[in-house]
Amino acid sequence: MDKIRNFCIIAHIDHGKSTIADRMMELTGTVSEREMHSQLLDSMELEREKGITIKLAPVTMHWKGYTLNLIDTPGHVDFSYEVSRSLQAVETAVLVVDATQGIQAQTLANVYLALEQDLTIIPVINKIDLPAADVPKVTAQIVNLLGCKPEDIIKASGKTGQNVDKILDAVIALGPKPRIVLGHGVGPARLHGRTAPSTSVATSGDPQTDLGFRFHPTRALIFDSYFDDYRGVVLYVRVFEGEIKKNAEILMMAVGKKGLALEVGVLTPKMTPRDSLKAGEIGYIVTNLKTTREAKVGDTVTLAKGATVREVTNNDLADSKTTDEGKHYEIVKADGTILEPLPGYKNVLPFVYAGFFPVSNDQYKELKEAIEKLSLSDSALQYEPENSPVLGFGLRIGFLGLLHMDIIRERLEREFGLDLIVTNPSTNYEVLMSNGEVREIKSASDLPDVSEVAEIREPWVKGEIILPKSMIGGALDLINKKRGHQTSLSYIETKAVIDFEAPMANLLTDFYDQLKSVTSGYASFNYELNGYRAEDLVRVDFLVAGHKMDALAVMCHRSEADAIGREVTKKLKEVIPRQNYEVALQAAIGARIIARETIGAYRKDVTVKIHTGDRDRKAKLLEKQKRGKARMKRFGKVDIPSEAFTVMLKRD
Repeated sequence: MDKIRNFCIIAHIDHGKSTIADRMMELTGTVSEREMHSQLLDSMELEREKGITIKLAPVTMHWKGYTLNLIDTPGHVDFSYEVSRSLQAVETAVLVVDATQGIQAQTLANVYLALEQDLTIIPVINKIDLPAADVPKVTAQIVNLLGCKPEDIIKASGKTGQNVDKILDAVIALGPKPRIVLGHGVGPARLHGRTAPSTSVATSGDPQTDLGFRFHPTRALIFDSYFDDYRGVVLYVRVFEGEIKKNAEILMMAVGKKGLALEVGVLTPKMTPRDSLKAGEIGYIVTNLKTTREAKVGDTVTLAKGATVREVTNNDLADSKTTDEGKHYEIVKADGTILEPLPGYKNVLPFVYAGFFPVSNDQYKELKEAIEKLSLSDSALQYEPENSPVLGFGLRIGFLGLLHMDIIRERLEREFGLDLIVTNPSTNYEVLMSNGEVREIKSASDLPDVSEVAEIREPWVKGEIILPKSMIGGALDLINKKRGHQTSLSYIETKAVIDFEAPMANLLTDFYDQLKSVTSGYASFNYELNGYRAEDLVRVDFLVAGHKMDALAVMCHRSEADAIGREVTKKLKEVIPRQNYEVALQAAIGARIIARETIGAYRKDVTVKIHTGDRDRKAKLLEKQKRGKARMKRFGKVDIPSEAFTVMLKRD
């Protein structure tokens, strides 16, 4: 274990993490020159097309007699949960900062995550080969942030490979060897007359003899996983204690499921089978598990030999793990001791909800199966069935942001061949009923009768914007327009950091686009949930030809309702096709209409066949046409295209 180093690369989006990872793999000979291409670890077609990392990717390299396990992480705020999972599997974080842009919002967010995990941080300035690089200024920013010395910062270029070898040397010299989490492994049962300690103990000796008693659990943390159509569930794990051998019977502690390790190995970056994975190593396990619910990210893998799974009652939950289904399990070893799971991941709560409906109801089952497969490797993805009178059967899915939603939609369409209608995204609300009950609703259409509602609470976020000092005014004005308010203003060298609070719903649609616009693209933005607050919120319904469309309903502040009603009815007028009869588009709060637009009817000239000037005949035909249009209006059905359900995505 002295010769193993586990590290990850963290940075703001587009600061060059994946390019530095490419140079590391070239330098260490992990990938041959013939196989090398840019962003090698970004294996997903969408990642290569958009030029961003979406999924974390582990790879094992060898350098100067050491085994280096690298995890490349995403940079976008919507995928920060991928970063937090990676940090728990490593001991060192390489912090990459762009020499032309300096410290950005996600740089700060990732530094805070790394400090929480008590990781060793190695600062790197990337892209020093660019003409616009300002190394002294960025060096001062990093020194100000981390309190390190200027000579501790490595100046490198992922594009040319300059000084990438120094990063690898620094990981070996400064990075600690893999930690063992001993002491957490046993519950309160007494061993040889002693109670096992409940805190983590750093040890360097044999775990069989440490702490004065025999201690030999095998525990590995699942930090990522995916479903392979041919091989079943594949787990990416960090082994903290013990050893997992090929064909060993394994046990998932949170769900109490047993399986087989059909193959174990490391990623280089392709799968390279080994006989076993030992403590301190990062690798993969191919299992015989067939369903996505049997292996959750954040679960602990142990050996099934000599272990008994016992479901416990609610009175005895100190050493158990709660599953999604509400069942509780504890793992009892042969000597009667209780094996505790590793500290997993806190559940990531989605902020954004949208309805996903297949264009053809025949594809509903395929949609559900596809989302189940994606949710295995995406712990932030939550879903539940939804039924709409207009759109039929579908799923209401929770996301961490609009980019997250867009990526999932594209993956469903590309990888699974689904044709989808996506409804307006919304956030979740807490509703306090008159009888004191608190309900959570995930869309405006779920709002109970207003006569039974005491108050509605909406989620607020704590945000952080980093931008040049000269552009503060435009950003503050935008925050105020979104019903937000600034809480503090600080400076890092030539940049300003604005901390603010604002309602989540107002940041959902186009806040980031507008921020980029008012700051000429120089601002970066990061946010996190900051609780729920009671506000004067109303539900705005939209009616098409007198029929209420639940899928179009939105929640908003009363002061914004009129403007949103007028705006959305205008947009609907553009996307809903004309009919042979007049169609009214209305926005309403309860029974009160607050906005209206009218789609004019197609008008066929029924008098064209009359070649005389007989006014009575013309009037007779026009009256007949009028009656026909009235009948169509009464029984006709307006075909609403899928674009109508996404008009709220871009309000401006």
